[in-house]
Amino acid sequence: MTRRSPESLRSARWFDRPDLKSHVHRARAMQMGYSAEDWRKKPCIAVINTWSDVNPCHAHFRDRAESVKRGILQAGGFPLEMPAISLAETFVKPTTMLYRNLLAIEGEELLRSHPVDGAVLLAGCDKTTPALIMGAISANLPTILVPGGPQMNGMWRGERLGSGSDAWKYWDELRGGTIDEEQWNDVLAHTNRSFGHCMTMGTASTMNSLADVMGLTFTGASSIPAPDSNHTRMATAAGRRIVDMVWEDLTPDQIVTRASIENVLVTAMALGCSTNAVIHVLAIAARAGVDISLDDFDRVSRDTPILANVRPTGEKYLMQDFHEAGGLCALLERLRPQLNVDCLTVSGKTLGDEIAGAEVYMDDVIRPVDNPIFKDGAIAVLRGNLAPDGCVMKPRACDPRFHNHRGPALVFDSMAEMKELIDQDDLDVTADHVLILRNAGPLGGPGMPEWGMLPIPKKLLEQGVRDMVRISDARMSGTSYGACILHVAPEAHIGGPLAFVENGDMVAVNLQERTIHLEVDDATLQARRARWTAPEPRFGRGYGWMFAQHVGQADKGCDFDYLQTAFGPAVGEPEIF
Repeated sequence: MTRRSPESLRSARWFDRPDLKSHVHRARAMQMGYSAEDWRKKPCIAVINTWSDVNPCHAHFRDRAESVKRGILQAGGFPLEMPAISLAETFVKPTTMLYRNLLAIEGEELLRSHPVDGAVLLAGCDKTTPALIMGAISANLPTILVPGGPQMNGMWRGERLGSGSDAWKYWDELRGGTIDEEQWNDVLAHTNRSFGHCMTMGTASTMNSLADVMGLTFTGASSIPAPDSNHTRMATAAGRRIVDMVWEDLTPDQIVTRASIENVLVTAMALGCSTNAVIHVLAIAARAGVDISLDDFDRVSRDTPILANVRPTGEKYLMQDFHEAGGLCALLERLRPQLNVDCLTVSGKTLGDEIAGAEVYMDDVIRPVDNPIFKDGAIAVLRGNLAPDGCVMKPRACDPRFHNHRGPALVFDSMAEMKELIDQDDLDVTADHVLILRNAGPLGGPGMPEWGMLPIPKKLLEQGVRDMVRISDARMSGTSYGACILHVAPEAHIGGPLAFVENGDMVAVNLQERTIHLEVDDATLQARRARWTAPEPRFGRGYGWMFAQHVGQADKGCDFDYLQTAFGPAVGEPEIF
């Protein structure tokens, strides 16, 4: 393999020119205690760290950054740690999705503007992984991702507890009167027992697994639990590897291709992925110039068995069990006939080489292809007069009786209205109703919050009801479950048909036919549209204003229009004056 010369390094433009500006750069590096031996003829590596004091999923990233830097030094590189916005999923309001594109921009511009030749990305919490991948693809410097890793299993009274999933489950039990406040608090105390992202197959586990099969991590790294000492060793190995990637000039455009995105789709379905994966993969693919649509998700879903018996789609296991059963490599080896195994990974080897011989140690956790959790259907895309541009659901995460359902609408115009009404004893609702929350999409939310798992009305919980059809232009947590139909596009806030539903209108869902239909004639809908008044803009300034001007709808991945490859070359280099 041809290796680059030291003179060709990007950082040499900052440090090795015989001009005044390079003298200043060297002097300022010396001001920080560095010397020429640190940077001369060495790749400079950005370590993009999304640690913060308010992000429990990334609490270990200070230590992992040091491990990465140790590996970079071992391999003869020069590490430069750079902080980036942390996007703490559990604390940021109204939603981290509002800021995913901001982190993507920050990641891209950190790489573009600094004297670096490659990057190690520290990410894990839901939006951090797709955001930094999006930015890295656009910057197109050699890049490797260190996935943050799932937390250890939660346990309570001998039962596995999954972050998110069991919060929803036991919150309903508390509201329904089957557990008391003391038991509820005990559940909370035993759910999240270590640093690391959600250990269910939520958005974080999904997106780190998909970054893995995409080729942007060491193959199988995404399965390693965050507290495992193997995770620390993986981080150090990533630091060593990125130095060689720079010398080899192995860039994201060689890794993220149409073939690797097809692998992502297959793997997502086999994992029983988060619905949020749809939005993020659409955005990542568009950054890479790969043209995919909602129809590709539905197509692959129909032909791919769900093999990962991991909650919430699976029955009881969590990511720690998945790792101990063989992890992602073992699942990919079982999927080999459906994968493009010649795709390149950050190791410089193909995906096929990386997964060769991987074994499954617990067949109930990673099922054989001939004995899947479900034979298909991780994600279904529905279309109809209620969602002309599509919407998504997880058919295998809800009772099959909702796969073909018809019922009257009960509409909430906002989260505030829903919270005010949902627990009222006199709420006019039955188990057959279709709950609708609107004005919660990319612009309406704003930012498309995870509000799509609408709570079951309290009066129904007390009757034993635990699921019903719910429709929204919002998203839902990947740890959620139930008959939730999400990402309705176009959203109500911009005049999508969801804006014109009235209480009592009949709504019909047919999974087999992939349809979602509002049983109101076209003339009535047109009359309602004519009476509709567009909401006032939510933002008058700042990032929110920019977001509102340029964000795409859910079926396009919610990226900013001007960041798509159609707008020009993915990378431009700053001039050195």
